[in-house]
Amino acid sequence: MDSKFKKLSQPIKLGKKIAKNRTWMTAHATLLVKDHLFNESHINYYAKRAQGGVAVITMEAMAVHPTTQPYEGKAFSFDKRIVSEYRKISNAVHKYDTLILSQPWHRGRQTNSITNGLPVWAPSPIPCSVYREMPHEMTEEDIDEIIEGYRLSAIFSKEGGLDGIEIHGASHGYLLNQFLSPATNHRKDRYGGNFENRFRLLKKIIEVTRASVGKDMIVGLRINSDDGHNSGLRPNDWAHIAKTVEKTGYVDYLSVSHGTYLNRMLIYPTSPIKHGYQLNATELITKEVSIPTVGVGRITHPEDAEKWLNEGKCDFVGLARALIADPMWVNKALTNESKKIRPCVGANWCMTKIYSQSHLGCIHNPFVGKEGIYNEENLEKISFPKNIAVVGGGPGGMRAAWTLSRRGHKVTLFEKNNKLGGQVNLWTTVNSRKEQIGIINWLKDRIDEEMINICLKTEAYEENLKNFDKIVFATGSYGIKHGWSMLHPEKWGSSKLPGSNLPHVISYSELFETGKINFDNVVLVDTMGSRQGAVCAEYLIQKGAKTVHFITQLSHPYSSLSSSRDWGKVHKMLKEKNIIYYVDNELIKIGLNYVTLKDIYNNKITNIDNIQTVVLILGSISNNHLYNIMKKNIESYIIGDAVAGRRVNDAIMEGEIIARNI
Repeated sequence: MDSKFKKLSQPIKLGKKIAKNRTWMTAHATLLVKDHLFNESHINYYAKRAQGGVAVITMEAMAVHPTTQPYEGKAFSFDKRIVSEYRKISNAVHKYDTLILSQPWHRGRQTNSITNGLPVWAPSPIPCSVYREMPHEMTEEDIDEIIEGYRLSAIFSKEGGLDGIEIHGASHGYLLNQFLSPATNHRKDRYGGNFENRFRLLKKIIEVTRASVGKDMIVGLRINSDDGHNSGLRPNDWAHIAKTVEKTGYVDYLSVSHGTYLNRMLIYPTSPIKHGYQLNATELITKEVSIPTVGVGRITHPEDAEKWLNEGKCDFVGLARALIADPMWVNKALTNESKKIRPCVGANWCMTKIYSQSHLGCIHNPFVGKEGIYNEENLEKISFPKNIAVVGGGPGGMRAAWTLSRRGHKVTLFEKNNKLGGQVNLWTTVNSRKEQIGIINWLKDRIDEEMINICLKTEAYEENLKNFDKIVFATGSYGIKHGWSMLHPEKWGSSKLPGSNLPHVISYSELFETGKINFDNVVLVDTMGSRQGAVCAEYLIQKGAKTVHFITQLSHPYSSLSSSRDWGKVHKMLKEKNIIYYVDNELIKIGLNYVTLKDIYNNKITNIDNIQTVVLILGSISNNHLYNIMKKNIESYIIGDAVAGRRVNDAIMEGEIIARNI
């Protein structure tokens, strides 16, 4: 079949080798690494993306020196033990004619000494805005150690049968970026001052890398096209650096990105962000050099990728989160099945998992990091089909219904509302969450491909469930309204906060379900610190609230957003609205038109008057009543929020696991 994406499917020369198309899986952490080495899970992860059709894979960044170890799960590219692991990976991906590259790197000041107990190394002793640890100013002997680390990394990559090396550290504010930028390089020796001196370390690393691998292996470089802050290197600076790199004659391509840790949302932004937001700056570099460039920046749709390739923004499209969401992205695009691509929705659950020291994940791909266990494309069929009811048409119920039907069961899906999607439908009414409708749309399209009996606007109850062989309950949860925070566990289930039963007091779930709210002056009480607080605040402003009083017992609002890296982005957006924050405070009373707060540290009392509506985010209650009835007579299963109020990815994963085990 001829692909409609002519440019995307076109082969291209890459050094002495040929890339079979214009797609490139760019490097990203997985936390699948153990003892600083890759393992079977890691090999399966890369092999799956190779099977999915990607032309080139750059493996995750690997430390060139012990001083760059942000967490235990980091591979050491300077350790000879890595050679045998490289061979396993290269053998696995070469079966699919995919090129595979290592990515040696050093974080410089953008790390800390907690994991390894070693001082942070940097060109100058300027602390990072994220880690805030004073670095050791590198000596020339230290610099020589880094060069040696890159040399060993190159030798071991060649011995391991890899196709090439992508030198990392010159982008995202890492060590080589720090040497290049006058903002972070204040040295007075031959590695600081003018451009030639600041470029010296990178030039030496490029030279030693090429000398170590010879002329036949690919050598590339990851650079920025914009540091994203006024004192940093900007697009014209990076275009000059790119030309200087090409003049060495040793580099076969440039992989181009954005940002430093001063603004990490330029590196891996959440939704909403303009897709392809980096590519105008990348185009400046593409026009300045003759070697291929890799462009990135929320490239999620093949239609966009084709357009940007044709416009000359870049020569390859770099895909990271898009291939986390759907490892078969490339094959689906090139066989004209792009509508079946499971979209990256910009939720950054992948980042949240990494932050939690868990292996990489995705908000709606349950197989990430488990490719050796699960295979979505080849699902085992059932020998004895059953008549199964799935109660609840949220993402967990939809996933369960789809997999059950694909295995050969007869499936009926009950949903009491007039459309599928559950609480995701409510969240996507908020501007910053609109892209997450892709979760529901993708599942709905998959369900439509199967012979599933979908019963919308149909409440499930004992009578219409009694003739099924098995039942899966995905009935979700609803917001708590008793008014107490978790600071008072003894009050839960035994009493109500004074005034919490007044008619103008609603839970977060009721906020989205009713339009009969006075939005003039609203109190929003968030005890959970999750994204719910930010979403509810944005929704209230979107609906015309004149003032929102945001109350939390935490030291800062929606604190869990630090794990998805977008706390600052969200807080900036909300601070520009009419929101007044009360941190370190708990709600102690609700009146007819006022609320009373108490500071949890000094017991200071604050009253907020002229209140029309109070919205409570206190957690949720599982909707499991019908399950508890039906399980007595029919084999029943329960998943997602119906077990305990959690997240979309939990519901989808549990729906998949249950469906595979029935």
